[in-house]
Amino acid sequence: MGSFAGATVWRLRARQLVEDKADGEKVDSKEYKMLLPLTKTHLSNDRSQCLHCGHQLNWYDLVPLVSWASTGGKCRYCKAPIGWFEPLIELGTAGFFVASYLVWPDAILTGPQIAYFVLWLIAGVLLTILFAYDLKWSILPNKIMFPLIGVAAVAAAFTVFSSLDIFGSLVNLAVAVFLLSGLYLIVWLVSKGQWIGFGDVKLGLALALLLGDWKLAFLALFAANLIGCFVVIPGMLAGKITRKTRVPFGPLLILGAVVSVWWGSSVLAWYFATFL
Repeated sequence: MGSFAGATVWRLRARQLVEDKADGEKVDSKEYKMLLPLTKTHLSNDRSQCLHCGHQLNWYDLVPLVSWASTGGKCRYCKAPIGWFEPLIELGTAGFFVASYLVWPDAILTGPQIAYFVLWLIAGVLLTILFAYDLKWSILPNKIMFPLIGVAAVAAAFTVFSSLDIFGSLVNLAVAVFLLSGLYLIVWLVSKGQWIGFGDVKLGLALALLLGDWKLAFLALFAANLIGCFVVIPGMLAGKITRKTRVPFGPLLILGAVVSVWWGSSVLAWYFATFL
């Protein structure tokens, strides 16, 4: 799944550059030339290839992490450096799958519980693609965002209809959507898209549907901003980030939601027991 996510990121980027150039936007000519071959294939004959020399990769070139390590992080054929982007995506996806199982806060026994867990893993692959893409190019592509919203909507349906209080669950879900998407929609409208992108609004909707609980949504929002402080403040002190620097918020929202799903119930239980 990590290898699939990494390959999808580059194919999305290649098609994005083609669309941008067709619309008259300025694109990086070197990146455009390197990724253009990825747009010349169809699903039936789409095979992985080196982005530098275009050599079609064999099965032994595609073993996640192992193939990259065996060649010292370089292409086996042209010796061009591959970089850390792909192996980190593969490692991150694998870690997400393992950690999700190990720290999952609920039982995975009944049909709805198993279905929700599977939907969470599917959403995790889509979130990995969005995380990497937004981190690298500050864009949340709709081709991944809309399927994610669809998966999240199905997960929300499981949450609502497996509840003993369907109306209360719907209200809970609506508040979660407002916290993670509605607030960003207001910010987007007020700033006319200058402070955040509309992609963050859609991502907030997907994450709210996945979480299905306003308390978890609030915790995800808090965690995202807290993680952002740990990233932005040191960068500002070091002079690497200024007020004009555009910091992609999508990865922070995703991290906040993952933290909330994995440990949110424990954090909330501790908070209410300690302070309320």
